[in-house]
Amino acid sequence: MIKTFIDKLLGKAPAATRSRKPQFGKREDVPAEVHGIDPELVDRRAVDVVRTLKDAGYEAYIVGGAVRDLLLGLRPKDFDVATDATPEQVKNLFRRAFIIGKRFRIVHVVYGRGRENEVIEVSTFRAFLDNSLAEQVSGNERTSKAALAHMQHAVDASGRVLRDNVWGPQDQDATRRDFTINAMYYDPETQVVVDFHKGIQDAQKKMLRMIGDPATRYREDPVRIIRAVRFAAKLSPLGFKLEPKTAKPLLECEPLLKEVPQSRLFDEMLKLLQTGHALSSVEQLKKLGLEKGIYPLLDVVVERAAHPFVTAALTDTDRRVGEGKPVAPSFLLACVLWQDVKTGWEKRLNKGFHAFPALQEAIDEVFDQRIGDVSGRGKLAADMREIWVMQPRFDKRTGSTPFGMVAQGRFRAGFDFMRLRADVGEVEESLASWWQEFQQADDARREDLVAQAREEQRQRQKSQAPAPARRAPKKAAAAAEGGPAAAPAAPGADTLDALLGDSDAPAKKRRRRRRKPAGAGGAEAAGE
Repeated sequence: MIKTFIDKLLGKAPAATRSRKPQFGKREDVPAEVHGIDPELVDRRAVDVVRTLKDAGYEAYIVGGAVRDLLLGLRPKDFDVATDATPEQVKNLFRRAFIIGKRFRIVHVVYGRGRENEVIEVSTFRAFLDNSLAEQVSGNERTSKAALAHMQHAVDASGRVLRDNVWGPQDQDATRRDFTINAMYYDPETQVVVDFHKGIQDAQKKMLRMIGDPATRYREDPVRIIRAVRFAAKLSPLGFKLEPKTAKPLLECEPLLKEVPQSRLFDEMLKLLQTGHALSSVEQLKKLGLEKGIYPLLDVVVERAAHPFVTAALTDTDRRVGEGKPVAPSFLLACVLWQDVKTGWEKRLNKGFHAFPALQEAIDEVFDQRIGDVSGRGKLAADMREIWVMQPRFDKRTGSTPFGMVAQGRFRAGFDFMRLRADVGEVEESLASWWQEFQQADDARREDLVAQAREEQRQRQKSQAPAPARRAPKKAAAAAEGGPAAAPAAPGADTLDALLGDSDAPAKKRRRRRRKPAGAGGAEAAGE
């Protein structure tokens, strides 16, 4: 009590809140016969990066999630390397290497070209710094760019780290990492795992544990909240659970995410949904009480995850990732926001808008309300728009339209979208089957399918044609006098092609009756 009072007089922080000396952990070299990593699961390009750095006299290890997955017998998707070489020194050792980042400067070493390229991310060992001693800026990454340009270690008013480019020894680099199972280093040449924080023991216990004080670590980088959810979702099928002390501050620290740039949150949301564990991520968000507040678009995903169409899209995304197939954020987000597009489109059609402008306006409205200003929005928006605009055109199976459709670059994405709609009963199964056969058929079979569709359309129009109208003097008189008439029906699927300007039927010319002179008409009427 007295000591607290004296500290207060001297302007010192209370002892309980003072930063303790960090525990850097004790290095433990774990041999291959203990950790059991299969060298065949290690990417040869990552091995090449490690060997090149070591041959140049530097320390180098495969690090992070790749080591975690190797320990669990999984084949990692990405390989990162950590070294004591600076970014400039790393760049000089490789023909195709690029320094990126401002908050954390790292090097991308690129192998291959085009879609077959592989990027090995190389980071320099970083020092463990006391963030209370860092330079502080009043704004964020955008508003304080000029001030941050020459800073190596800086935080904002909430304590979030904005710059951290101070190099240090390996044990401090390990302490800077988030979870113990992500803080191990693997040397593919000696096959030794270097462990400072008992990560191997936590992997055996199936425990996700934060290094250091969890609340402090979330404050340093609030995105760790989302990473905790993602790792829990990924590893829960293997029996992993968040340590109670690690999970407890998640909810109370969630408001800190408001200070994180929207583009970074958008990228982290995509990682939640596109790493093969989308459904599990939604489940973890609900379990941890984080289903709302992380990112507005993610709130929509969680809210609609139980909708059959969105569930089908999330399930399909997980399946494709599991099979090693590519996934695009535009497709999944188009599925999630399709409900909004349909609602906005129908609302405009009911107001008398032309169908195609109505659809475009509905799409623009959804982009403004749901997507916001994020990096890459232009490409993302273009792909989503193509998928949506293609949907009503699938009803058009006559003329040249089907041949032009399958030639479009985004046809497969549009078809997969329509295929999911058929799976949940939103469109007829026969429509999806027709297009499935059409895209795989040769030219002769395609002509037969178009002829078949044309005949079905004729039969349908014939069966829907109204019977010849009988004379109804009273109703006709009422209509002539301005009496009540039936309201025009909302455009349906049968009229959609005509509204969009896709009909291949020639427009019928109206015949104009020739008016007779008034006198002659009067004479004939009088004669009758």
